[in-house]
Amino acid sequence: MSSYVAGSKRKRTKRAIVQYSLLVLLSITTLLPLIWMLSTSLKSGDVIFEIPPKFLPDGFHWENYSRAVSEIEFATLFKNSLTITFFNLLSNVFVSALVAYGFARFQFPGKSIWFLLVLSTIMLPGEVTMIPVFIGFSKIGWTNTFKPLIIPGFLGGAPVFIFLLRQFFMSIPKELDESAVLDGASSFKIFYRIFLPLSIPALVTIGIFSFQGSWNDLLGPLIYLNDTNKFTLPLGLAMFQGVMKVEWGPLMAGSILVLLPVLVIFFLAQKQFVEGVKLSGIKG
Repeated sequence: MSSYVAGSKRKRTKRAIVQYSLLVLLSITTLLPLIWMLSTSLKSGDVIFEIPPKFLPDGFHWENYSRAVSEIEFATLFKNSLTITFFNLLSNVFVSALVAYGFARFQFPGKSIWFLLVLSTIMLPGEVTMIPVFIGFSKIGWTNTFKPLIIPGFLGGAPVFIFLLRQFFMSIPKELDESAVLDGASSFKIFYRIFLPLSIPALVTIGIFSFQGSWNDLLGPLIYLNDTNKFTLPLGLAMFQGVMKVEWGPLMAGSILVLLPVLVIFFLAQKQFVEGVKLSGIKG
C-alpha cells in the first residue's frame, strides 16, 4: 500500500515538473519580444543589431525616451489617441450591450435573419469594405476628422461584441426580467439596473479588447487623417521609420510608452477580465 502511495506521489511530482517547465518555457517565449523591446529602447543605434545580441546594454541611453517624446509631439498624439479610444470604448461597450440585449430578450419579425446578418459582418474582411467606406465618408466630408473613427461605433456597436454579450445575456435567468416587470420596471430599466450590473466581468473584458484595438489601431487613422496635429500615437511612432533608416532606439522607447496604458488597464482589471473570459466563452 505504501509503495503504491509513493509511486502515485512520484507520478504527480513528475507531471507537475513537466507542466511548470512547459509554462516557464511558454512565458519566456511570450515575454522575449517585450524584453528585447525594453532592451533596445536603452541602447545606442550602433549596438542594437550586434552579434551575438546583448539583452543588457552596456550603457543606458535614456535620451531615446526624451527623443520619443519631443520629436513626435507625444502629448498631442496621446490626447488624440485618448479621445478616439474613449469614444470607441463607450460605443463598443454600451451600444453593443444594448443591441445584444435586444437580440437576447425581445421577439421581433426576422430576428434570426437580422442576427445572421450581424454575424456575417464578422466574417467579412475589412479590406473588402475599406474603399467603398472611404469613398462614402469622403463624399460627406468626414475625411481628416475623427468622425469616421468614432461615429460608426455608435450606429450599432461591434458585431463580435454583440455576439459575445448576447450569449452572456441569454444565460441570465428570465425570472429576473419577470420579477422586474411585476415591480413595474421598463425594458430599458431592466437593462441598466439588472443586466449591466450582472455583466460587469463580460463588459470589462470587452472594454479591454476595445481599448487595445482602438489604442493600437494604425490603419484607420492612416486612411482618414492627413494633418500631423490630428495623428494618433501609432502614426507618430511610424514617423521614426524613414525610407533609408529606422530610428530603433526612439521607436522602441516610444513603443514602451504607448504600451504602458494598456498594461496598467489590464492589471487593474485583471480579475474581472479572467472571469469575463471564463463566463463569455472567449478563448485566445
